[in-house]
Amino acid sequence: MSQTVVLKVRMSCQGCAGAVRRVLEKMEGVESFDIDLKEQKVTVKSDLQPDAVLQTVSKSGKQTAFWEAEAPAQPEVKLTEEVKPTEEVKPAEEVKPAEAVATA
Repeated sequence: MSQTVVLKVRMSCQGCAGAVRRVLEKMEGVESFDIDLKEQKVTVKSDLQPDAVLQTVSKSGKQTAFWEAEAPAQPEVKLTEEVKPTEEVKPAEEVKPAEAVATA
């Protein structure tokens, strides 16, 4: 079963696109691919797992990631917000022992 994987690949010139093309041409299981240099987008139609396609394209030496709209579903990670005190914290006053207070 073939599927389409869309990747964001940092390419700045035709040489970069050529490096990506070379690794995809050697990859078994790739039916077709399209390299859009302007959009820095690589679309690969293959019967391979998306992670395998990503790993192979990253071997071109170019920074590679899943295109955000096409990224495989992953559990959402929520970051907790740092809680800041609403008022300045003052140092505690010196506490005298109970005996000293009673005799004073």
